[in-house]
Order: sequence, then structure tokens, then C-alpha cells
Amino acid sequence: MAVKAIEKLSASLEDYLEAIYHLTAGQEVARSKDIAEAMKVSRASVTGALKTLSEKGMVYYKPYGYATLTEKGQQVARRVVRRHEILTRFFGELLGADPSIAQAAACRAEHTLGLEITARLMAFIEFVSKTQDDGQDITKQFQQYWERLRNAECKM
Repeated sequence: MAVKAIEKLSASLEDYLEAIYHLTAGQEVARSKDIAEAMKVSRASVTGALKTLSEKGMVYYKPYGYATLTEKGQQVARRVVRRHEILTRFFGELLGADPSIAQAAACRAEHTLGLEITARLMAFIEFVSKTQDDGQDITKQFQQYWERLRNAECKM
């Protein structure tokens, strides 16, 4: 059921769920003002998104009040957050991208991957991150290869 819900949400609504998830981790509720600040949007935009998410059964929200995630909203938000973490890790740790670049790329890409690709990517990250039987770290090998490619391009 939650899988279908995540596929029907726009990237923007997924971002709202992610923001609420992070904000409520430390204080149980999220205020519209805090959501707006976290997402760098207007409070009117937050109100519209909260109404939509409430209609979809993903947040508890009353105008001028607090927002909290429903169980359904928590499930979807956890999936969105997990995709974001997987992509950030892939771009940063495996590909060796600067953390800020990895984070920005993950934000853009997280909404386009389905659950199967996310699961495969996580398995790939775990596989590549482990030292192979011959004692060589594939992640480091790739990063060294990338640096050689970049250096070769600079010399041209």
C-alpha cells in the first residue's frame, strides 16, 4: 500500500514528507514555520502541501497548528529518506564526489528511482564497499581510476 502512495506523490510532496520526518525526529511535531525554513519556501506553500498530504492520509494537520506524520506518512518518509541516504552514499563514498555535490545530486535523483533500483543500488554499494577476496578495495580502485581519467583530460 505504501509503495503505491510513494509513486503517486510529486517530488515536492516527497520533499515535504522528508522535511517533516527530520523535524519531528527531535521534537515529535513540526511547525509550518520550521518546515518553510527547512525547505526555503513560503508558509503558504507549506499550508498547501500539508493540506494535500493530509488528504492523502500522510500527515495529521490542522491550520495554524502542528503537523505530524501518520503511520502511512512515516513509512513513505522513511523510504524517501533511505533513497536519499543511499544516493548520497553512492555519489560520495563510492564515486568520491565532494559531500556537497553528492548531497545535491542525491536531492535531484532521489525522486526518480523506484524501489527495485534503490534496492539493487544498496546491494551494489555494500558489495563494492567490502574488500574482495584478493584484498583489493574496488571503491578505492575506482576512485584512483577516476583521478587518472581526470588528470588525463587536464593534460589534453
